[in-house]
Amino acid sequence: MYVIADTFFMDFKRFYSLNFIAKLLLSAIFVNAIPTKIANFGSQAQYITSRGFPEPLSNLLLIAAIVLLICGSILLIFSKKTKLACSLLLIFLVPTTIIFHLVPLQLMAIARNLSLIGGLLIAIDKTNVNSFKQDAKKEAEEIEYSDLNEDN
Repeated sequence: MYVIADTFFMDFKRFYSLNFIAKLLLSAIFVNAIPTKIANFGSQAQYITSRGFPEPLSNLLLIAAIVLLICGSILLIFSKKTKLACSLLLIFLVPTTIIFHLVPLQLMAIARNLSLIGGLLIAIDKTNVNSFKQDAKKEAEEIEYSDLNEDN
């Protein structure tokens, strides 16, 4: 019983970490965008069409955007796949910034999106550093274990 409770609380502690809070805050703007895109699908698709995309493609792009936002946000908040989550959100965010905010120039939207892009890139970089440390630690453990098993 104690082992089960201890395991539960060990996993539960993750939700109180600064890393989790940072991921939650970073994903907030993406999570907030999802309901509007779904509820106003027709007008959102029309807006994409007004930017020069054919109507069937506009619908497909909007569906792709919604899927990227949902998957990226869920993975960022609730999984350890930070690199994948941030990559999915970047696949949504970079083209969105270029297509919808450069012409006409919308400086506030561009600044907001550049800040988000920077945050996502930092999260990816932090993940790479942690992965490298974990790989190095695992390799060191494997070496120690193999040294113990060698016949001299």
